[in-house]
Amino acid sequence: MEKQTGTKAPVSRAVESAYTKVWGDEQVVALIALKVETAEADSVATEVAKFAEVEDVFLVTGDTDIFLKVRFPQYDELKEFVLHRLPGVRGIRETKTLLVVTAYKESGELHRA
Repeated sequence: MEKQTGTKAPVSRAVESAYTKVWGDEQVVALIALKVETAEADSVATEVAKFAEVEDVFLVTGDTDIFLKVRFPQYDELKEFVLHRLPGVRGIRETKTLLVVTAYKESGELHRA
């Protein structure tokens, strides 16, 4: 899911339907890449860190400025966060959401595949 720019929908209805079928009632973990206004990086990181669903916030180098790790009980809550709550943070220019399919190691603990 990417931040809306203009009138184009962030994801097609077919893609959204597939996500809902796969993750509908299951917990969902996602990594969200943020591109931000350079002068606002610290402010954006501080603001997004206040959301309870945000587990980790990293200021990084490269094409992305900030990475978030988020966790939600259901896919619909992730969708609401990305489409309605996150855009309220001043300084975010673009987002890219990556859904975690399998975690092999998380918080220092190995997971069974």
